[in-house]
Amino acid sequence: MELEQLFCAIDDFCLDFEAKLNSELISSQSQKRKRKSRLCLSEVMTIIVHFHQSSYRNFQDYYQKSILTNYHRYHRYFPSLVSYNRFVELMPDALLPLICYLNSRKGQCSGISFIDSMGIPICHNKRAKRNKVFRGLSGWGRSSVDWYFGFKLHLIINEQGELLAFQVTPGNVDDRKPVPTLAQNLWGRLFGDKGYISKSLFQELLENDVKLITPFKENMKNKLVELWEKLMLRKRALIETVNDQLWLRHAGYQNISQVVHSRHRSIYNFMVNIIAGLIAYTWQDKKPSLKLDKHEVTSLPALLI
Repeated sequence: MELEQLFCAIDDFCLDFEAKLNSELISSQSQKRKRKSRLCLSEVMTIIVHFHQSSYRNFQDYYQKSILTNYHRYHRYFPSLVSYNRFVELMPDALLPLICYLNSRKGQCSGISFIDSMGIPICHNKRAKRNKVFRGLSGWGRSSVDWYFGFKLHLIINEQGELLAFQVTPGNVDDRKPVPTLAQNLWGRLFGDKGYISKSLFQELLENDVKLITPFKENMKNKLVELWEKLMLRKRALIETVNDQLWLRHAGYQNISQVVHSRHRSIYNFMVNIIAGLIAYTWQDKKPSLKLDKHEVTSLPALLI
C-alpha cells in the first residue's frame, strides 16, 4: 500500500490515542525533564510498519539505505529524520500504541475460525545457553521440522484471512493453554490441528458457544463432527499460509512480513517487530481466504450436508 495512506491511517489513530492516554495519566508533583523527539509517534509507527511492507530483510538496512539515503523521496513524509541509533531508542515507546492499533485492525468473527501457532526462534540452538536478552522469558519448543529456542506466536483468523486474536508465549508452552483466552470473543466453529486435541478444552470452549474441530486420532470415535465440518477442516491450510507470509520474505515479493530473525537486542523491540509485522499483514490487499461471502458462510452447513 502507499506510504501516505498508511501514515494517514496511523496518524488519525495516534491523535485519538494520545488524547485518551493523556487524560488517563496521573499527574506527578515531581518535575521530570521529558525530551521531545523530532519524530512524532505516528511517524515512528509508520516507519516500523512500512519496513515489513518493503523488500528489505533487516530493519537497519531499511532505515539507513532507504529512509536516510533516499532523503529527497522521504523528506515530504518525514522532514525531521533522526539517526538510526536514535530511532532504535524511540521504538520501545511505540509498543503500546502499536498493540492498541493492531487491536483496532482485527476482523469480525463469522462463525468459522482457524487457529495455529508458529515458532519464533531467537537464535541458533547452539547459542541458546549464551543468550542474555531473553533469559528467563523464552523456552525450548518443537516445530514440525526441528527443535528451536524462542517463542510461539498463536493466531486465530476467520475464513477471509482476517486476524481475530493473537498471543505470544514461550516456546515450551502447550498450544492448548492460551486457547481459552484467545477464543473469548469468538463463536461458532474453531478449526485446529491435532495439537489442540483435548476433551477438557473442547468442553470448556463448548460452554462458551465455540465448537473446537480437530482431526481425529485412530483410537478416537467420530460422534460430534458433521460432514460440512469435516470438509472445512481440510481448509485449515489457510492459516498455515498466513504463518508462511509472516515468517518468510521472498525476493521480488512485496507485503510479506518478516517477524522471525535472530538480531534482537531488546525484548521491547522484539515485540515491536512482531506487532508491526501483524499490522502490515492486516493491510494486505489480498489475504489468503476461502473466498466466501456472508451469505455463503451462513448457508454453508445446509449446502454441504
